Amino acid sequence: MTAREFRTLALSLPETWEGAHMGHPDFRVGAGGAGVGRGTKKGRIFATLGYPRSGWGMVRLTPEQQELFVRAQPATFTPVKGAWGRSGATNVHLKAAGKSAVREALLLAWQNQAPQRHRA
Repeated sequence: MTAREFRTLALSLPETWEGAHMGHPDFRVGAGGAGVGRGTKKGRIFATLGYPRSGWGMVRLTPEQQELFVRAQPATFTPVKGAWGRSGATNVHLKAAGKSAVREALLLAWQNQAPQRHRA
């Protein structure tokens, strides 16, 4: 998996837009962004690229979801260090990642952060 593929998968989800946070790209769902009619809210971050460094991504899973991904694919998924990781933030080693696993993780992360009307 490449950073470009990760970005494409993230941006394919409804009402998703790309922003920046702490010096790296992030993917948000909800109001905001540059589009007309999106309002002034900042949206909710469900994934990032380049954290902790190039070649990595991050998805915001629940702790239970994180445990399943880490257990199934430890070379691809690892908890973020510290409190963020304990709350479900999960690093994705892009070089080791398969497209279907990342697509599933991104969808869950998106559902975790999306407005209620999109979660069905």
